[in-house]
Amino acid sequence: MARQPDDKAAAKFSSEDSAIIRELALLLDETSLTEIEIERAGLRLRVARNVSVAATMPMQMAAAPALQAAAAAAPAAAAVDLSKHPGAVTSPMVGTAYWSPEPGAKPFIEVGSKVSVGQTLLIIEAMKTMNQIPSPRSGTVTQILVEDGQPVEYGEPLVIIE
Repeated sequence: MARQPDDKAAAKFSSEDSAIIRELALLLDETSLTEIEIERAGLRLRVARNVSVAATMPMQMAAAPALQAAAAAAPAAAAVDLSKHPGAVTSPMVGTAYWSPEPGAKPFIEVGSKVSVGQTLLIIEAMKTMNQIPSPRSGTVTQILVEDGQPVEYGEPLVIIE
């Protein structure tokens, strides 16, 4: 927090300042951002989260057996090109795919969901714009091929509808 007081000793937190900091910290958690900065009425406030590589290493090591099992299944999956599947819905743009309209909300679809033409399947964020991806056909969702928050490329298969 950076106030511009005349005296450095006068720079103390008020309960209102603490409330603003807590609110911004919650917003960081909800949005998965690493930093937020606001400036209002001479008050400049920056809340940042430290992202350390050391904290993520044990999780990656613990996930290694699962990744090895997935790697063993990968050759079979690699033989099938899902973008050529007749029920594949591909990405019309480069961006980040999201399953729901906002963090914590119910996903638009799940495996086994019945969808109709024009129903929103997911959202792709591109250049800070949320783009709804509609279903091109009616049917049942048999596979969701992207993770929530995953970057996607143009033409990448997103969903299989049969």
